[in-house]
Amino acid sequence: MTNSGNAEALIEHGTPAYRRACLALVIASLVVFANLYALHPLLPLIASQYQVSVLQAGNAFTLTSLTLGLALLILGPLSDAIGRRALLLAGLSATALLTLCMALADNFTTLLWLRAALGLALAVLPATAVAYLGDSMSRTALVGAVGLYISGNTLGGAGGRLVGGLIADHLGLQAVFILVGGVSLGAVLLIAWLLPQPRAFCPQPLSLSNVLGNFRRHLGNSALWPAFLLGGLNFLVFINLYTYLTFRLSAPPWALGATALGLLFLTYLGGTFSAMLSGRFGMRQIPKGMAIGVLILLLGSLLTLADQLGLIVLGLLANSFGFFLTHSLANTWVNQHAESAKASATSLYSVCYYLGAAIGIFYLEPFWRLGGWLWVVIGGLLVLLVNLILIAYLYRQQ
Repeated sequence: MTNSGNAEALIEHGTPAYRRACLALVIASLVVFANLYALHPLLPLIASQYQVSVLQAGNAFTLTSLTLGLALLILGPLSDAIGRRALLLAGLSATALLTLCMALADNFTTLLWLRAALGLALAVLPATAVAYLGDSMSRTALVGAVGLYISGNTLGGAGGRLVGGLIADHLGLQAVFILVGGVSLGAVLLIAWLLPQPRAFCPQPLSLSNVLGNFRRHLGNSALWPAFLLGGLNFLVFINLYTYLTFRLSAPPWALGATALGLLFLTYLGGTFSAMLSGRFGMRQIPKGMAIGVLILLLGSLLTLADQLGLIVLGLLANSFGFFLTHSLANTWVNQHAESAKASATSLYSVCYYLGAAIGIFYLEPFWRLGGWLWVVIGGLLVLLVNLILIAYLYRQQ
């Protein structure tokens, strides 16, 4: 539901309420994506500490993405029925407590169960944030507010990995969970104080038949289902190239520690820039822009085949730029081509997006065993070629 209430009650750009709401959601983004991604550069450490394989260690990351994606199918409609703010605060509180509990995990199975539960808690942010802004902001304020929220997503992803690697190198894996969880708990109190009540929320009946009907219509829309696949396949390649690259660069001749591996994720900031540039593409230019993004991601992946660390980092910057350009434009495409129930369409895109992250490690693992990094990149390029075909199909739907 967006802006259906009294127009005078909606938050305007530049007001104290606007600044409070934006700051609260940026902090919420930092909490969610730091808790999700702090473990990403630590996978070699987890494999060593718990005496598990590369694929098993990767499950500590990908299982969270899997449960996050599946939870969106429930939490999106639930937020339409009971509201955004209370659900968001409950999920963020659960996030902090689950991460603190991971410090007590004395075996890998317990850690996996906690990470699976964490995905359910983390899903409250993508399920509620944009809907909350739509309930609270005027049309002129909404665009800027969403942009700030997405910036928080990017910073949380990069910062969480950097902090996780830095803490692990100096204090160990358990300290990562204690410090990230403890700071997150304090941040929840700050968010609860900052975040205004939504101004125009109107509860919707929680009907299974209505929810399923909306999903069925979106999946049958020839302008939407290719975009859902595109989002999932693009993230499958992008995020899991980082995953396997941590194992490549933690081995000789680079032998990078957790701090250095965390620093690699600062290349995410290339995506912050491309996401801002995505607004320059008109509606009819979106397929062209998505294709440019996929091609840049493809070229960046090839660049990571180099042995020089500087060229590998340059390739990661290109990957981030290309991925987030396509991701931003695909989100816009879905919003504009959903005939009704746009929140449900966005949820389906997000489900495919996070499922892609979860499935990707299993898809690329045989390539890794077959021929190391070269074959991982080849496996990724095969998926990117499928994405170009999907974009060509979307171009014909205009």
